Amino acid sequence: MQPRKIVILVLRMIVAGVFLQTLFFKFTGAAESIFIFETVGLEPAGRYATGFAELIASVLLLWPSQYRRGAMLSILIIVPAIILHLTVLGIVVHDDRGLLFALACSVLAGSAILLILGRKTEEGGIS
Repeated sequence: MQPRKIVILVLRMIVAGVFLQTLFFKFTGAAESIFIFETVGLEPAGRYATGFAELIASVLLLWPSQYRRGAMLSILIIVPAIILHLTVLGIVVHDDRGLLFALACSVLAGSAILLILGRKTEEGGIS
């Protein structure tokens, strides 16, 4: 397997893994998720809508022919989250030492890299 394909596979798994892991907290109404969405005035509809969008992005990321669409959707989901962290929520939420913010930045970086590598893959004919 070519190094580019390995990097793409690993990044797809990481980004989808972050989203899938947070779904449990969003859909079960974990206190931290409720706090975040109440703070930004989007509880509960925003929490469920975000969770649903993250689920769709994860499925697309794990679907080999659709991972670029998943990466694009991931960026559309995560950029507003990062902006909210930098403006309303703060980097540290509920004494998490900035973990949620770091995960959001990781998702953004991973998704951007997927788009870049995916473009090169399509142009070069190497899927």
